[in-house]
Amino acid sequence: MNHFKIYILAMLIIPVISSCNKVIDLNLGNQTGELVIEGNVNDAHGQTIKLSRNVPFTNTNTYPMVTGATITVTDGVSGFRFTEGPPGIYTASRMIGFDGVSYTMTVVTNGTTYTSTSKMPFKVSLDSITESKSVFNSTKDLREISVHFRDPAGFTNQYNFVMYVNNVQVKDIFAYNDDFTDGRDVDIDLVENDTDIVTGDTVKVEMQCIDKPMYTYWSTLMQQNNDFGQGVTPSNPPTNITPATLGYFSAHTTQTKTIIVK
Repeated sequence: MNHFKIYILAMLIIPVISSCNKVIDLNLGNQTGELVIEGNVNDAHGQTIKLSRNVPFTNTNTYPMVTGATITVTDGVSGFRFTEGPPGIYTASRMIGFDGVSYTMTVVTNGTTYTSTSKMPFKVSLDSITESKSVFNSTKDLREISVHFRDPAGFTNQYNFVMYVNNVQVKDIFAYNDDFTDGRDVDIDLVENDTDIVTGDTVKVEMQCIDKPMYTYWSTLMQQNNDFGQGVTPSNPPTNITPATLGYFSAHTTQTKTIIVK
């Protein structure tokens, strides 16, 4: 088989915003009070959309939640109304997404209607995750995590990986496409700079198959994380929400693998 190995070094220098499915930071620059929408629909039970407002870049990660919004997601045939639970957290517990289907989110808050459409890609199977001795740290006995899967030939695919160590989400961002790996067996080292992974740790990795706008969003954030501190001023990543606001709406597949580091 034709294997292709990739090293992804997503150095987290800037802090990142908390979401139900992904930790990122949208408090970029010194803008304040802007609406942040974090919308996720996947092919598992229960969907979550989070509304908050950003804070100045120099502030701590305390984000005012936005309450009282009206949120629906439709697939062109059926519609699902999201119910607010904890302040700013809106859920549709019975909704299940399906790959190949386009979903449209509508958020009405403070007299403004925001919309976004995302198409859930077809699922690519995550074969396994493994651990090995870190090649980036010679003073500690640290481990790094790798993911392994077969990229389908003849299709454009984009991926986002989310890592948890002992049930705590790693803040680094891992976005990847198949521009150079179409149809190959792929091995990706998820090199992170957020936590020390050592023997006995439990590591879970979620693999999301994402559409092109979401790949642009996550890869832009990942690039900013790599460049920040080198004279690059962080800026808002390109949103897929109209009218433009901070955040995103992602319809993606989800699957996880878990290992205990030996």
